[in-house]
Amino acid sequence: MKRILITFLIFVNLININLFGQNSNAENRIIKVDYNKEAGKLNTMFKECIGAGRANEGLRADWQQQLALVKKECGFKYIRMHGLLTDDMAVYREDEKGNPEYNYQYVDVLFDYIVSLKMKPFVELGFMPNALASGKETIFWWKGNVTPPKDYKKWEDLVRNLTQHFKERYGDDEVKTWYFEVWNEPNLSPGFWTGTQQEYFKLYDYAARGVKAVNSLYKVGGPATAGAGWVPETIAFCEENKVPIDFISTHTYGVNHGYLDEFGTSGTILSQDEFSVSGDILNSRKQIEASVKPNLELHYTEWSSSYTPADPIHDSYHSAAYILQKIKQVGNAANSMSYWVFTDIFEEAGPRFTPFHGGFGLLNTQGIKKPAYFSYYLMNKLGETELQNADKNSWITKNEKGDVQLLFWDFTNTHPGDKVLNQTFYLQDNPAKAKGIVKIELDHLAKGKYDLEIYKVGYKTHDVYADYMAMKSPKQLSREQVELLKEKNKDCLLSKEKIKIDAKGTFSREITINENDVYMFRFVKQ
Repeated sequence: MKRILITFLIFVNLININLFGQNSNAENRIIKVDYNKEAGKLNTMFKECIGAGRANEGLRADWQQQLALVKKECGFKYIRMHGLLTDDMAVYREDEKGNPEYNYQYVDVLFDYIVSLKMKPFVELGFMPNALASGKETIFWWKGNVTPPKDYKKWEDLVRNLTQHFKERYGDDEVKTWYFEVWNEPNLSPGFWTGTQQEYFKLYDYAARGVKAVNSLYKVGGPATAGAGWVPETIAFCEENKVPIDFISTHTYGVNHGYLDEFGTSGTILSQDEFSVSGDILNSRKQIEASVKPNLELHYTEWSSSYTPADPIHDSYHSAAYILQKIKQVGNAANSMSYWVFTDIFEEAGPRFTPFHGGFGLLNTQGIKKPAYFSYYLMNKLGETELQNADKNSWITKNEKGDVQLLFWDFTNTHPGDKVLNQTFYLQDNPAKAKGIVKIELDHLAKGKYDLEIYKVGYKTHDVYADYMAMKSPKQLSREQVELLKEKNKDCLLSKEKIKIDAKGTFSREITINENDVYMFRFVKQ
């Protein structure tokens, strides 16, 4: 049975690979680049940070194994998550006299592991420990308390004590490179915060002072809002009240209507706006530049195509090109764009009951790579020097060894619009239409022999959801099915060949591209 299944899936993949050829019915596109014309150092803000669901999930062995994989292959530097101060991390309680008691044993296990991977925490300070909370309102299956503190001085003391613990455990030089972000999406009330904007600013004030009391060089910021909200207001508050702030953080998602799907039941529609997501980020940068603090760093600590953990676009091949398109549009406006999230081990709406359920992750629960994963995998293969390039939907780079990397894609929003939900459209078989020819012309390459590696992600090509559908979408995967899906999607290398560049130093090739195809040509000098 396993042999039959493997043969069938390989056949499905092969008949859908359309690599080289002609198509006279679509527009042609030229990527023409001179190896000697540099644009400067490649901006790698795309891999500065990655999201995860909540801190307690980071104690799981499979979560840790998956994080090690994405660090190794995608190169992420920081990781941000909810729930560091929630009761399932056992950080805070009070004795019978109301005196605080602190405990960081669970936090140490998690942060020690993160640091062991040569990653850094982007520390989200939230949610409220129940013993410190002023109310009982919670969010999510795991019951994060979203009420203000009953005592703001005790809140400040908790933040200061936690920060001091980090200093003692990891050292000043290390913690100075971290970020401390106060709360998550306080502008969603009800939702993540039961207080007002002014009460959030008070929470921020006390938390910022707690961090800075340990070391004034530690970086603190916010407001970590949904929908790019409260940026000018936060800066104005900090300026008027002499409250420290080192960076702005906020969030954006690429769907119409709403910001929060607590229970994983909302219907969403992918925005038709060409600058959804990226437009918010560009505007946030403009707001900062127009403020009294024009040099603040800007960190988008959550972003994705959709804000619900039950949106099949997250599993779809469309996501790979979508991610690349949005990051390229942003340019240098953000210091980081933290994709939400790296894994479907994510329990805001409770544990999921199927292996592919539209979860946020680059990896599914079993650690199987989705098309979105390969966007970051391929960006991480880019060289350190960007070359001048007029094509808007590509990067071309080189490294010190003389290797060249060309990453290019087509992004076509094929969603039919307001009449159909993502939860219907992206569960369907959506074949990609032809988009014409891409002609690649490279000049002044060094003479010599190269290995040319060609990578591809697209419709039924390194498209794990299509593979899953070919299995008849089983609600539970057998061990053999998991191994098969992992093997088929362990890499997105399509072909490898040897080429020779003569004294003219030119390379030219034409390639057929379809809607939402992603390609990388990687020239490895011998």
